[in-house]
Order: sequence, then C-alpha cells, then structure tokens
Amino acid sequence: MNVVVVESPSKAKTINKYLGPGYKVLASFGHVRDLPAKDGSVRPDEDFEMSWEVDGASAKRMKDIADAVKSSDGLFLATDPDREGEAISWHVLDLLKKKKVIGDKPVKRVVFNAITKKAVLDAMADPRDIDISLVDAYLARRALDYLVGFNLSPVLWRKLPGARSAGRVQSVALRLVCDREAEIERFVTEEYWNISALLKTPRGDEFEARLVSADGKRLQPKAIGNGEDANRLKALLDGASYVVESVEAKPVKRNPGPPFTTSTLQQAASSKLGFSASRTMQVAQKLYEGVDVGGETVGLITYMRTDGVQMAPEAIEAARLAIGSQFGPRYLPEKPRFYSTKAKNAQEAHEAIRPTDFNRTPDQVRRFLDGDMLKLYDLVWKRGIASQMASAEIERTTAEIAADNAGKKAGLRATGSVIRFDGFIAAYTDMKEDGEQADDGDEGGRLPEINARENLAKQKINATQHFTEPPPRYSEATLIKKMEELGIGRPSTYAATISTLVDRDYVEIDKRKLMPQAKGRLVTAFLESFFTRYVEYDFTASLEEKLDQISAGELNWKDVLREFWKDFFSQIEDTKELRVTNVLDALNEELAPLVFPKREDGGDPRTCQVCGTGKLSLKLGKYGAFVGCSNYPECNFTRQLSSDSNGDAEAAVSNEPQSLGKDPHTDEEITLRSGRFGPYVQRGDGKDAKRASLPKGWTPATIDHEKAIALLSLPRDIGKHPETGKMISTGIGRYGPFVLHDGTYANLESVEDVFSIGLNRAVSALADKQSKGAGGGRTAAAALKELGEHPDGGAMTVRDGRFGPYVNWGKVNATLPKGKDPQSVTVEEALALIAERAAKGGVSKGKATRGRSSTAATKSTAAKAEKPKAAAKAKSKTAAKAKKG
Repeated sequence: MNVVVVESPSKAKTINKYLGPGYKVLASFGHVRDLPAKDGSVRPDEDFEMSWEVDGASAKRMKDIADAVKSSDGLFLATDPDREGEAISWHVLDLLKKKKVIGDKPVKRVVFNAITKKAVLDAMADPRDIDISLVDAYLARRALDYLVGFNLSPVLWRKLPGARSAGRVQSVALRLVCDREAEIERFVTEEYWNISALLKTPRGDEFEARLVSADGKRLQPKAIGNGEDANRLKALLDGASYVVESVEAKPVKRNPGPPFTTSTLQQAASSKLGFSASRTMQVAQKLYEGVDVGGETVGLITYMRTDGVQMAPEAIEAARLAIGSQFGPRYLPEKPRFYSTKAKNAQEAHEAIRPTDFNRTPDQVRRFLDGDMLKLYDLVWKRGIASQMASAEIERTTAEIAADNAGKKAGLRATGSVIRFDGFIAAYTDMKEDGEQADDGDEGGRLPEINARENLAKQKINATQHFTEPPPRYSEATLIKKMEELGIGRPSTYAATISTLVDRDYVEIDKRKLMPQAKGRLVTAFLESFFTRYVEYDFTASLEEKLDQISAGELNWKDVLREFWKDFFSQIEDTKELRVTNVLDALNEELAPLVFPKREDGGDPRTCQVCGTGKLSLKLGKYGAFVGCSNYPECNFTRQLSSDSNGDAEAAVSNEPQSLGKDPHTDEEITLRSGRFGPYVQRGDGKDAKRASLPKGWTPATIDHEKAIALLSLPRDIGKHPETGKMISTGIGRYGPFVLHDGTYANLESVEDVFSIGLNRAVSALADKQSKGAGGGRTAAAALKELGEHPDGGAMTVRDGRFGPYVNWGKVNATLPKGKDPQSVTVEEALALIAERAAKGGVSKGKATRGRSSTAATKSTAAKAEKPKAAAKAKSKTAAKAKKG
C-alpha cells in the first residue's frame, strides 16, 4: 500500500476512488506548521534560521499520516501545484523524517492541474522529486513577510496608536487605494463642450456626426472649453451647408482573449456577477475540488491559482472539437490559438483556468450546482471555449463631412460598426469595469446608407456642456488588475490582501468601490514619510522578481534576505529616535486635505473655530488619531478624523453643546455634542448623564428633539412574548439595530424599525432567527467544525453566532471574513483570526495567541492580560457591554 498526501479532505475522498485499494489518501488540511507568533521565529543574526511550530490539530493529522507511512510501501506528496503546495509537501516530509518513519521508502512528488481520473493517474505515472528552488522561494517569501510585519507593525503601534499592522504587500496595496483618493481630492474639474449635428441623407435617413475640426484646425478631445466658443461653433454649423467628402468601410477582425488567470477571473466575476474576490476564490475552489455529477465526483475546472494563459494541447484539441460540434465549422479557426501573458513577473508554470471537459456544458451540469457555482462555471466554460474560436468580423464605417458657412469651414465625422460575423462573441463578450461600454465592435451603432459627394440636410445642432471627472475609485477587480500590472503580490494573495485591508478598517467597500478610511490614510502617510522605500511600487515588484529568480534557481534565497535586512533593519533602528511631534508634523502636511478641509468662509482651515487663536493639529490618543486644538486644556475642541468629514459641520457640533430642548419626564436639558468618536446626544450633565451615539446614517444636521428623546429612551420595550410571557425589547448595538427576547437577538433591517416595530413583527423576526439555527442569544452556539487544540491549550472550533460564523478559543471569538465558508476554515486561518482578535483586546484568558500577521500584537496583548488591573478593567468592560446588548 502507498500513502498519498493531499491538502483537502474532499480531494482525498475523490482521489482515493480514482486510485483504488492499493492507496490510502490522507489530507494535511493545508499547512501543517508555521512560524510561531513570537520574537525569534526568524533569526537574521543566525543567517535567517527559522523555527517552525505544529499546532494541535496538525499534530494529530501528522500522527495519522506518520502511522500510515510507517506501514506503507511508499509516499506520494500530492499537494497543490504552486509554491505553497510545494512548501506543504516539504513540511510534511521534514516532519516525517524527524519522526523516523520514512527510512528507505521511496518518496515522490506528484502534481495534477485538475481533479479528474485521467489527470490524477497521469500524474501518478510521472512523479518527480520536491522542487527545492520552489521551497526556497516560499521560505524567502515567508521570512520577508514575517520580518516586515513583525518589525514594522510595532513601530506603528508605538508611533501611531490605533494602527493595526503593516505588511510587505498589504501596505503597498493600501497605498494604491490612498493615492487614488488623494488624486481625486486634488482633481480640478474643467468645463468642456461637445458639438454634434443631426443630419439627413437624400433618402430620408437620419444620423449623428460630431464636430472634429474648425477654422482649419483639428479639435482635440475636450478642446472646446467654454460656452462662448461652443456658441460660436454652433452658430457656424447652424447656417452651414453639408456635403459628404468621403465614406470608408473598413473590415476589421477582433480576436478573443486568453482563458482566465486568477486575476482576470476575479475581474470578470466582479464585473459580470458582482462577486468579491474572496467569494470568487471560494466558489472556484469548490469547482476545482470536485462536484458529484451523476454519481461521480469530478473536478469541473483546473487549478484556480495561476497566472498562466495557455491551455494544455489536449485541452485545446478538446475545445476545438466542442466548437465544431456546438457552434459549427465556421466558428473553428484553421489553427489553434496560443497565448502569452502580458502581466509583469508572471510565471506560466501551469495552465490557465479552464473546464476539465469542454463537452460538459453549463446546461448539462446545471442541476448539480448551486447558483453561484453555476454562474462561475458558466463564465469559465464560455471564456475557455471562446479563446479557441474564430475572430469576430466587424465592418467599421467612417464618413467625413464638410460644413461650409459663407467660407467658414468645419469638419464632422460619423462612425458606425456592424458585426458581419460574430465569431467568438457567440460564446463570450468582454465587459469593462466601472460600467464602461464593452468594445464588442458595435460602438456608434449602424450608419444608414451614405454616399460620397452627396448633400445632407441639417436637422439640428446640439451643443452639450460637460465637466471632467476625477478618476474612479478602485473596485476589487480594478485594484487586482493594477497590482498585477505592477507586479505586486501573486494570484494566491490578491483576495487575502483585500480582505486584510477591510478587516483592519483601513478600507471600506461601498457600492463595490474601495474607499480608504482615515486609519488607512494615516498608516499610508506614515509609511510614505518614514519608510518610503518599502511602500514604493517598483521596490515591491523588484522583490517579487527576485523571488521568481529564486524559484528558477537563479538566486540564493538567503542572499536576497541579507540584502533586504541590512537596509530595512537600519531604517527600523532610526525610527527609535523618532519623536511623536515629528510624526504629527509630517502627517499634518501629508494629509492636509483630509485633516484640515477648506472652510466655507475662506478662513485658515488650521485655525481653531472655537477659541480663534489655537492651531488645529492631529493628536494621537489611545484609540487612534483625532483633530485637536493647540490651546488644550484651555480649549477642549476635538473632532473625529474620518474620510468623509466636513470640517465646518463637525466644528459646529464641536463648538459648544447644542440644546435640543428638555426631557418631558426628567426636565433635564438634552444636548447634541461631538466627541472624539463622533456626534452623540446627552441628557443632563455629569458622569451619570445618559448618552447615545448617533446611529449610522444619522447626521448631526438631522437630529431634532424628537429623535434625541427616541435615542435616549432605548432600549424600548415592545410587549411580552405570547409564549414565554417575557418582555421583548429593541435597541441599537455594536452591530446595528436588533430585537431582543430572553437572551436571543434578531437583527432588524433599519434603525427606524427600532422605534416602529410592533409585537407581531418582533415575534416573527425572533422566530425566523431561531428557525435558522442561530441559537439562543449569548449562549454558546453549537460547533460547526472542530479545529483541534490551540498551541496554548484549549479547543478551537468554528461556531455560528447571531452576527454570523466565528472562530472560538476559550473566551476569544473572532468573526470570519464576510463570505468565508465555515467548513473551509483551516487551522492556520483560525490561529491568525484569533491572534488578530487578541490584538484588538479580545483575550480574556491571559494567554498569548499566534497568527501570521499579528504576532507582536499577540505578545503585547498577552503581556497586558497578565496585569491584574488591566485584566479587571477588561472584565468590567465586557460585563458592561453584555449588559448594554
């Protein structure tokens, strides 16, 4: 018997069926060990020696693998066909050698790009050794990410309170988003006019032509800059006669694009399906690992982490056969198409993303797939088959028209396109991001019959005013495209990088656009001011190139680390002497449009509007940055720092408490105020005064006496539950509006529901929540998945709570990223989430936790938890929050 090790348990079952009884297929569940989240895991002083740690769950799985190998004839390492997969195989083999179970047993590495019987059997028949160059590239990448994150993040915590973390790729991606926002802020709108004429042919057909020249000069786009020029040209055309100078019908061909890579799949799924990058990868993973199709489990697409654009020869042949049978011989080009990537630093080590069988059409598998899986498979199938189809044949017609008004001449042009043969467009049409018109060869529509030298009749002249617009904010898809163009990150990192930025509250996704938050802009400004080189696009891309050279065996991985560490360590050391005042001065200048927005009265935006003499500046507090007056404590003006802040509006609230009237029951004054964390209403004065923050969507300008009383009256009792006799109430918590009964919470759709919902709707909302298995409020939810023991003791599980699935370890609960499948959570992901939650102050046990990117945060949290006073304070806060709901 031979042992085969794969990553996923679902793959293990499928592959075991393919290989038969002579093999035992076991899953590693991803990485089996990682760098401990503590100082010294990577030791530059010892020539970058690395310490590895096996978590509890992985230790159990490795024991099962070791027991199986001990009595086996040989070992096949069949993890994923990329650097991470190569590294997992290396880790597994290294651990097995340390357990002394390998002996003289043959060990082979096999890779397959698709989970089909043929692909698996072909790979097993052609094994190889572990590629040490790929492993070295993984070790270099892992060490670089650790050294940057572990050394740079503590600098942020010391010099920029409220900042969460920095990373080698993460911080550069954040800079892209922030730079685009700064570009939008600097943008100056300019006026321009477009002029066109509605003309009629002698046959009575109308068409539109646009003005392209006047006064003997060619007009560049947006050249008509004011209404005066526009009216002059409009008058010229109004009194002109028109004749067709020339008509040219030009046949052109449009070729299909290549099959999907990881980034182009994420871009297309965003544009066409509205999927986030992480959702796209989750669905693609399921399609790759296998689906039960008529009693047989089979992978429907090839491996989905790739930047290769070529298909295997047998796949090209299969696609051509499918094109001939499904579309007809005219849609089949004479020769197969071959593609090469244009992406910077791309590695074409394996295939593009394609269907494993082109004869398995989306319609044939429809009944076996859920909605999202079908949509994504349909996209992959159509793009894959279109890549081998005939070109689309388009006829583009251009008519040049002369206008003459008493010797004053102008030129107009009319264009149109007709698809004479749709070719690959019959299967797949590209779409552009941000709602742009796709270039499908039909721009301008179809022109009527127009002949040279014939006269045209003027119907109407249109002069339309426009204003230039700033560049659009990045979407997930366009950010991924930009990162790929610059050579930043790799296919497997794009989705995770964006998720990290959102999880850190550095970026918010609003209507599919990435909007940098104040915290993210502060971090970027800090890094650009004091670590410029390490957030430069070229520097990050050059590191990726070096990692690729390591993969190819052209560079020694430790040489790359030595070169990097020398300069990086020196810059880290320099920041130890950096004073906070230096940091604030740099940030005040770098972020002036955000921190000090222009005032409507034209006054100095840095002059305090309360005392009139103080200078406004960024201040750093325990919970992050805010704007304050230099005359503190005499002047206590503060303003929350936010990306959408309006200086005048916030200052008006911050000036003095604004009276809204008196409470009819207590006769206490109700005021509208603004604090460091935003506007709020308050009843009375002193430490016992009742306060309520303004919920999301409510602005200070809309708050009146009635709304203030409603907020201060929460929680609101609705009535007793008809079954239990216990009170049902509503309120607004950290996660939004809710209805509460006997410890069970159900979310409400809007803040207004909190004040208007009746007993019947409340009972129905609670019943719906319970029917979905959400459990009883704050009581422990049932475990969806067991993850094994945490390195510091205690079980880790995935559970479902009232705000969605989360990872639990003791008293630490870490919410899963939006869209994350609870069953797909790995031990490594769980540990990283726990460590991240600990960095926020989520540790109640006084234990250190570990994770990939929050290592120093974990250490800091553990140290704080050991202090009795801090622990008591945390316990008190937790109790207070629980009481509030």
